[in-house]
Amino acid sequence: MKAGKFAPPKDVESYLRGVPAEARASLEKLRQTIKSVVPEAFEVISYGIPTFKLDGRMLVSYAAFAEHCSFFPGAGPVDEHEDELKSFQTSKGTVRFTQTRPLSASLVKKLVKTRIRLNEELMKKRAVTKPARRKAAGR
Repeated sequence: MKAGKFAPPKDVESYLRGVPAEARASLEKLRQTIKSVVPEAFEVISYGIPTFKLDGRMLVSYAAFAEHCSFFPGAGPVDEHEDELKSFQTSKGTVRFTQTRPLSASLVKKLVKTRIRLNEELMKKRAVTKPARRKAAGR
């Protein structure tokens, strides 16, 4: 291995073991809240961070950084719940929080449920448009 390079974690447990205790506690609480909403989702490491997938699609991710933690529910949920997220720093698809100012379980649940709904709507839309494309290509 080259100097300065590190191996990405192989699984969520490995990722969490590498996170400082205070941030790990916040991420574990977030993780359990997500699992309570979608117990059928499975966890993977994607882009080096813990990610929940549902029906083969990315659902939400989370990560720890030096000064904060981030929850990544995607742009749609962040936009739809912007009023409830006013006290947090947000950017496209990201909500930053700290151990002293964590996301509430109820807000996390709303964001996850919104992400599920938006993914389902997208899949339905794609299912409707795919046959039309096939017919057009077959002409």
